[in-house]
Amino acid sequence: MDYVSALVPPVVMAVLFVAVIRVIVKTQGGTNKAKEDAAVDAALKRAETVRQNSQPPAGGA
Repeated sequence: MDYVSALVPPVVMAVLFVAVIRVIVKTQGGTNKAKEDAAVDAALKRAETVRQNSQPPAGGA
């Protein structure tokens, strides 16, 4: 029975790993991708606006 207790942890980890990979693959693309892309685009636009507004005017005296 020692072999069963030795095999259980790797089997459990393998099952959990496969489950995590399936979730990652399922959440890629489709409507989720459009939402994620829109959120990233909005965040980048906000960051660019903040960066441009925080720079001093060029050629200032």
